[in-house]
Amino acid sequence: MTSLLVLFLYATAFFGTYFIASRFLQSYFQRKGFNKLKTVTFGDESAVTANRIASIISIVTVFWLWIAFTNSALPLPKLPGPFQGEIEFTYTVTLNDGTSDDATVTILVYPEDIQQTVGAQGIPNRAPDAPSRGLGEGFAKNDTTTVARYGFKVIDVWSNDEVAKADGSAVTAINGQPISPGQKMQIPEGEIGLTNKGTPTFAPYTGLRMARLYLPAPEIVWQRFVTLIADGYQGFTLWEHTYYSLYRVIFGFLLGAIVGIPIGYAMGLTNWSRGWFDPIVEFMRPVPPLALIPLIIIWFGIDETGKIVLLFLAALWIMIIAARSGVSGVAISKVHAAYSLGASKWQILSRVIVPNSLPEIFTGARVAMGVCWGTVVAAELVAAEVGLGKMIVAASKFQLTDIVIVGIILIGIIGFLIDVGMRALEKWLVPWKGRI
Repeated sequence: MTSLLVLFLYATAFFGTYFIASRFLQSYFQRKGFNKLKTVTFGDESAVTANRIASIISIVTVFWLWIAFTNSALPLPKLPGPFQGEIEFTYTVTLNDGTSDDATVTILVYPEDIQQTVGAQGIPNRAPDAPSRGLGEGFAKNDTTTVARYGFKVIDVWSNDEVAKADGSAVTAINGQPISPGQKMQIPEGEIGLTNKGTPTFAPYTGLRMARLYLPAPEIVWQRFVTLIADGYQGFTLWEHTYYSLYRVIFGFLLGAIVGIPIGYAMGLTNWSRGWFDPIVEFMRPVPPLALIPLIIIWFGIDETGKIVLLFLAALWIMIIAARSGVSGVAISKVHAAYSLGASKWQILSRVIVPNSLPEIFTGARVAMGVCWGTVVAAELVAAEVGLGKMIVAASKFQLTDIVIVGIILIGIIGFLIDVGMRALEKWLVPWKGRI
């Protein structure tokens, strides 16, 4: 249900902002330069460029959705939040002889991420005190307790009653409505029910926002980021975690490219190489790098070599296929034209095949780099002591979701910057892409 709501809100924001922007900012949606002279542009990739206003709105929309589904303090619209405050309900206790009595349960629902306070003896108090209420008259006494938002409470109402559950005392109604063991009823503040043994329970209304354990607010993640910069995590600074992950990914990718591109060229140029490597490549290509971790540990141990080899294999098959596809995609008319002008095989390779296959290779390199970044977490599972993947995995064991999100954001930003750099490098080295 939450996923559908996120999809609906995102789609609404996309189409709504597109309509507004295209209506009031038409100049930004008009083609500029040579492309504006084209009469047919639909389906022509060279005529499509990223609209930066749309990019900014997209980022803002994702950030707003992050805020909307959390208990953020930032002053932006949010979805309905969890209940917080006091709630009372009345329960009816009936004895074996049919005698009944009513009592009231008062519950204080407090924020689950409440700041810890220190008592007089230096002992941290995680939750506020229960509300103070009188016991009331009769054999059923009033009860008070506390529960955190997104929490669940089993309430032993017999703890202060004059009769015990073992004597035949049973809860038969909540707020005047009959109820049996195992049943539940909804109230505006949450859900009240009875366990299978007849003990009252209460779960506060959670709304559509997520608890901090599952999705901390942006300001919480930012505070954690600042703390990680200052103090690090598990004996290493945040920059050291980042450096080691970046080093492993780049080194593993470069090894995969250095080995994979020549093999791909060989497969695209000679029948023997195609027949020799094709079964191996097609067999290994669908195998996820995660499945290779046990063999990597057995063969290469748990030191740095194993991690590099795993990332090397993650990039190798992609680079082989990219190079092979680049060679296969060269127009045969260009090769024939070069031969008719007296070009040798080496000139055909260096002047025709390599330049025309570079765009495909760069596309494969971008894909391979993305796969390597996705594999770095698994690679650093192999007994690593430092790295963003190690930081994420270690934090997840202690349910430190904010550290996990910091690591994910850093991996995403670095991966994006690497992709932008590779695009710029491609534009510099392959200026003829899309023109020949």
